[in-house]
Amino acid sequence: MNEITRFDMTPRQVALVKQTVAKDCNDEEFNLFFEVAKTRGLDPFTGQIIPMVFSKNEPKKRKLTIIVSRDGQRVIAQRCGDYRPASKPPQYDIDQSLVSPTNPQGIRCATVYLWKQDPKTSDWYEVAGQAYWEEFAPIKERPEHGWEYIETDEVWEDSKKPKKVRAPKGDMIQTLDDSGNWCRMPRLMIAKCAEMQALRAGWPDQFDGLYDEAEMAQAKIIDLSASEIVKHEREENRLKAIGGKDTITMTWGDGWSLENVPVSQLADRALEFIRNETPEVVQKWWDANRDPLRLFWAKHPGDGLEVKKSYEAKLSNKKAA
Repeated sequence: MNEITRFDMTPRQVALVKQTVAKDCNDEEFNLFFEVAKTRGLDPFTGQIIPMVFSKNEPKKRKLTIIVSRDGQRVIAQRCGDYRPASKPPQYDIDQSLVSPTNPQGIRCATVYLWKQDPKTSDWYEVAGQAYWEEFAPIKERPEHGWEYIETDEVWEDSKKPKKVRAPKGDMIQTLDDSGNWCRMPRLMIAKCAEMQALRAGWPDQFDGLYDEAEMAQAKIIDLSASEIVKHEREENRLKAIGGKDTITMTWGDGWSLENVPVSQLADRALEFIRNETPEVVQKWWDANRDPLRLFWAKHPGDGLEVKKSYEAKLSNKKAA
């Protein structure tokens, strides 16, 4: 009798995968997942390959995405014969001005260097993978002071009691999702994203279309399908190309037209505007830019506080006069 391996499973083992690892998959999704596992030579029982189904309750948006764990990635890479793991730890770009509830350690990006062998010369060269925090970290919104339930004008037919709706107390604020490992191990998670980028760059045939679970954490929060994630990534790249990624759209007193202002210049521009305009114009400017200023506060809380103090001082001077 031939030895049964993880790629030659008994019907009972196949059913066990369906009931446990792939319990969210329908029949077609499970068949696809199982074929990918066999083709890649990965073991679903040990977590080398995982199916993730987005929008499970929305048939039109429902999408299966195949996740390959770090162990699975290294198994595939090792079989290539021209792969060597990183010989130095990940490199982190830290900026203390980025420290905020959405980025507790101020990580701008992480870079991982893997080794690939040139088939012609047999020389080894580094393959770099870089992941930016703002592109992968799972950010969610929550009310500043929790939720409250407000009665509506409608009533329940059976009890005649008023229906209630959940409403936020205070402003909605952005925080780093604490349901996974991003809060506990932020450096490790962004490094895993960078390593997957390096694997795709050096070995595209083996890793094209595969994702690390750390890369999909953001998608879990915003519930994007895989195709939407690709679209989102392309939009992010276009914004980078035109300089829009690091800009905030503001409106100013001269005609009140919209302008994309580089984040690095926004504080100086705002302080100058507040200093030179009347309190009435400053108040109008503040009201018109309330959302952009909140975004600026989240990105640069120190500069945001300075702008807020200047604004409050301008209004207090008016009252004193």
